[in-house]
Amino acid sequence: MLTLGTFNTLRIVKRVDFGLYLDGGDEGEILLPKRYVTPQMHIGDELRVFIYLDQEERPVATTEEPLAQVGQFACLEVAWTNKYGAFLRWGPMKDLFCPFREQKQRMEQGRSYIVYIMEDMETHRLMATAKVEKYLADDMPPYKHGDSCDCLVWQKTDLGFKCIVDNRYQGQLYDNQIFRPLHTGNRFTAYIDHIRQDNKIDLTIQPTGHQHTLDFAETLLRYLYENDGLCDLGDKSPAELIYDRFKVSKKAFKRAVGDLYRRRLIVIGDEDIRLTSPEAPL
Repeated sequence: MLTLGTFNTLRIVKRVDFGLYLDGGDEGEILLPKRYVTPQMHIGDELRVFIYLDQEERPVATTEEPLAQVGQFACLEVAWTNKYGAFLRWGPMKDLFCPFREQKQRMEQGRSYIVYIMEDMETHRLMATAKVEKYLADDMPPYKHGDSCDCLVWQKTDLGFKCIVDNRYQGQLYDNQIFRPLHTGNRFTAYIDHIRQDNKIDLTIQPTGHQHTLDFAETLLRYLYENDGLCDLGDKSPAELIYDRFKVSKKAFKRAVGDLYRRRLIVIGDEDIRLTSPEAPL
């Protein structure tokens, strides 16, 4: 069955001057316009194509990668607006419509917004909604502490940033876990810190757990040997300076310092740490 707004694998059945026709099953033949046709495509071949609706609301195929498919969240820029709503750039030549009723605030041309891609069940047209909360799961997330996940930054809050985790769950990055500039629409790998009772997820940018502590402890030890046994950052140093130097949180830095101290490899000051024996081999 042909699925609108997602990738489908369809067989080439006909070549015409303006492209290729693909077997769309019950939907009939689907055009792949000439601009996407390559010499390597032959009748009988199967192609992975994205299906959307053209200006006449007819299914059409493209080999271009959209920024998001139906059932996914994305940060999309408003290309233009009219009296009915906003039209978002999402990859295919036809922009994606977000009607006023699906906007949380009036969308403005040139600005980007987090939206969910969906098929309107009444009109069967593809559209976006900014009311993303309705499409986030509220069941128990299947993670444990330290698991990695895909993180899409959703919106700024007084506590930090709300995030969308693995295109399904709501997460929170707290200000004390953030050591680099973040903006709505940023996407990166984050790590599970804690699953709350309301099934929302507390996140961290840094990997967690004993192995990460050991790995960074060795990095810090190597730094000390390469810098005359001295690091001018210590327990009272600002988190921003620690992140600028080592790209880790202050919490991760302090855990590694504690590990080296327990191994009697360093002495700790308020503003620095030093090797106990700078001449010792790595």
